[in-house]
Amino acid sequence: MVAPRRDPFDKQIQNRNPLSNVGFKFTLARFPKIDFFSTSANLPGLTLGVAQGANYWKELPLAGTRLTFEDLTLDFIVDENLVNYLTVHNWMRGLGFPESIQDFVDLVTDEENTIDMDLQYTDGTLIVLNNQFNSVSRVKFRGLFPVSLSGLQFDSKQTDYETLSATVTFKYTLFDIETVSRTTT
Repeated sequence: MVAPRRDPFDKQIQNRNPLSNVGFKFTLARFPKIDFFSTSANLPGLTLGVAQGANYWKELPLAGTRLTFEDLTLDFIVDENLVNYLTVHNWMRGLGFPESIQDFVDLVTDEENTIDMDLQYTDGTLIVLNNQFNSVSRVKFRGLFPVSLSGLQFDSKQTDYETLSATVTFKYTLFDIETVSRTTT
């Protein structure tokens, strides 16, 4: 029996539409007020370390076992009551407790006045949208916490109205990318 001939194009990408850089949403599980004004976010890169294998003639590069993840950076428009900006600001103050340990205690105390050390972290999701603004994948970040928050520059010399934006940089434990299954009807 003769095996059927395989078409070499069977393994090619079926959807050849490019991914747009404007199609995304970002959410933080614990702090939903931050995501409404998100203007940009990055899908962080990652680097795999390299081990050197001994050889008689030269060192041979071998795949390492340790990944290094780039930071997650989020730009957002600051609302006029500074709610989203102060959310990140107070989160960072709680982690760094610059005035007293009470700053940290306030951060990790839940509604029932119980200390929960997990409250210093939150999970976040970057939802990637296609050119029709439908979800195609979710990037789920675990254990997010802010390490940098930009300042705000006020300028009374400006003649045009401009919104103020801020940038927050997060560290995290790990991220997973999930494809959103789409059913056609």
